[in-house]
Amino acid sequence: MAVSRLFIANRGEIALRIVHAAQALDIETVVGISEADQGSAAATLADRALLLGPGPAVHSYLDPRLVVHAAKAAGCDALHPGYGFLSERAILPRLCADHGIAFVGPEPDMIDALGDKLRARAMAKAAGVPLVPGSEEIASAADARREADRIGYPVLLKASAGGGGRGMVIANNAEEAEAGFHKASAEALAAFNDGTLFMERFVPEARHVEVQLMGDGTGKVVHFGERDCSVQRRYQKLVEEAPCTAMPDQVRRQLHEAAVALASSVRYSNAGTAEFLYDVKREEVYFIEVNARIQVEHPVSEMVTGFDLVAEQIRIAGGAALSVSQDDIALTGHAIECRINAEDVGKGFIPVPGRITGWQPPQGEGIRLDSHMAQGAVIPPFYDSMIGKLIVHGKDRAEAVSRLTDALDAFVVEGVPTTLGLHRAIVRHPDFIENRIHTRWLEQVLLADGVPATE
Repeated sequence: MAVSRLFIANRGEIALRIVHAAQALDIETVVGISEADQGSAAATLADRALLLGPGPAVHSYLDPRLVVHAAKAAGCDALHPGYGFLSERAILPRLCADHGIAFVGPEPDMIDALGDKLRARAMAKAAGVPLVPGSEEIASAADARREADRIGYPVLLKASAGGGGRGMVIANNAEEAEAGFHKASAEALAAFNDGTLFMERFVPEARHVEVQLMGDGTGKVVHFGERDCSVQRRYQKLVEEAPCTAMPDQVRRQLHEAAVALASSVRYSNAGTAEFLYDVKREEVYFIEVNARIQVEHPVSEMVTGFDLVAEQIRIAGGAALSVSQDDIALTGHAIECRINAEDVGKGFIPVPGRITGWQPPQGEGIRLDSHMAQGAVIPPFYDSMIGKLIVHGKDRAEAVSRLTDALDAFVVEGVPTTLGLHRAIVRHPDFIENRIHTRWLEQVLLADGVPATE
């Protein structure tokens, strides 16, 4: 049964993005908002806005029962969680099912399975997907030392239930492995209420590549190419691009085949992203995890394929089969996305809420801006600091980089410090222009030079 009224359980640019996709499908939209988001762009554009509660997310966006109650009260037959917040909490789709609401995302059991990195590794192994050499669960500091000695240094201790860089520690020797166990376990317990750890070989100059997937739950899965997300700070992505031009075609085919094989083997439904490390020196890819939701960086995949991924999500949630086959999907040109955050880079990237007094986004051929901001808009103190995503498209990477450079120069934001200056420094750096980056490049090279980046 097709979706007729969609509840959007999110805020900011992704809520606005979902409203646009639903309206293009002639679907009514109801957005749940906090008191801090009254008058927001999504609330204004949607057919209806329902107040969930106070500004702090724990009393609004992070209360699954409150969210589902609001969706039910509004007569919605489907719910889209966006990304972040409750998007990968299995309790939300379970509550939706209890109340006869279609969840725009995977089944709850699949979310649970993929949210546990050790279980996800086991699923990948069963599907024949290459893994980073690593361990099973590590129960003690002594185990950490023993496994690190076996795998070979450097190693990376990781939280099984983790994400966003929390519960992750690099160890270069036995002493660091033991100390890292205690640090990573404590971080994971505090962040996820689960201190379970495992270990992987650390690849010092790796690329972070991921494959955009879409499945319909029958075993049919298609991919929309890969994204290179190697420009990161503390495991948080700042720049994403598609495709990964540093990867040979035979490795690219292996990457796509591995991602599709994994998702097909578990009959994955809706949008998901299989993440991999690409060891440039060895020309090998290793599975990391699957994100069971739409990603922040999905626009670059849309720009190079021409498909609306959010609209496809909604159709599948309404019971439709995939609308495309793999042969229908062709990549054209190159796209790059910059996440623009309201942060003071010079003060350790501290988020800075406040009012935007000036807002002049770039315009022109091949430029897309996903943002809920405008002149006079207020950035609340309760949420993520991202205020927009600037995406450009060119016929090749060189044109995309040039177009992005011009677009960043033309982008004016006043009233709060932003990361625009940092992005301008990134795209002008010879390493970025010549595509000589890796996951630690930003911290080891650009930021190590003390680049003035706050505006």
